[in-house]
Amino acid sequence: MNEKQAQQKEQNLPLERAIKALKDARSKLERYENQSKEPIAIIGMGCRFPGGASTPEAFWELLQNGVDAITEVPLDRWAIDKYYDSDPSAPGKMSTRYGGFMERIQEFDTNFFGISPRETISLDPQQRLLLEVSWEALERSGINPQKLTGSSTGVFVGICSNDYTQKILTQGFEQIDAYLGSGNSHGAASGRISYLLGLKGPSLAVDTACSSSLLSIHLATTSLRNRECNLALAGGVNALISPGSSINFSKAGMLSPDGRCKTFDATADGFVRGEGCG
Repeated sequence: MNEKQAQQKEQNLPLERAIKALKDARSKLERYENQSKEPIAIIGMGCRFPGGASTPEAFWELLQNGVDAITEVPLDRWAIDKYYDSDPSAPGKMSTRYGGFMERIQEFDTNFFGISPRETISLDPQQRLLLEVSWEALERSGINPQKLTGSSTGVFVGICSNDYTQKILTQGFEQIDAYLGSGNSHGAASGRISYLLGLKGPSLAVDTACSSSLLSIHLATTSLRNRECNLALAGGVNALISPGSSINFSKAGMLSPDGRCKTFDATADGFVRGEGCG
């Protein structure tokens, strides 16, 4: 190589570096775009819904048959006759008698999950449901939950109700024990699942009101695509245990008196509250 060629090559070095940098940037951008569209496989599901739908198959059958799962408030939630008044302005009353309620939410296998009966008294049924349904979802996926210890598995939970805390505190501050905080904290709802299974991935609770479960699914898929975890438990829970929130929603004119949502209809007069976990 003569001197002129050497000079020419040296002059081209900045251009070659720039071209290489552009190619690298384009390659990274393509990887990012492909990663952001990567399909996510749903490999297992578990659920509890009104109408006795305690499995995905039962829930699908309920939908196929057009079953109306809305009922009057059951006595194991609150005495509806005590709190109902057709006049929404009546103090301390709600203007609807209806809702969607799960069955037997008070039942829980304390020994199976290694939680003492004493601690369970202060454990929000929403946390109990999340433990049960998460375990069922993993079993249905063909994964042994006990073999996930130490894995990069994430937990994303949509949860916004604090009815159980309200119910305990209405009985007096004497009912506050060492387990009230962890048993009712939304953050502990996701953390308890991660702790029970020994999971090392992201673990978080989301409260964006009615969209909490939807956002938890979004965050789970984003986390999977960003390689923050390689498996994710994602979903949400809601249980109606105390009349307080329903009274508040009635005062705000949010609840339909007949317990029926009439979406996009001229007769729409509010929504009906419902429970569920999935």
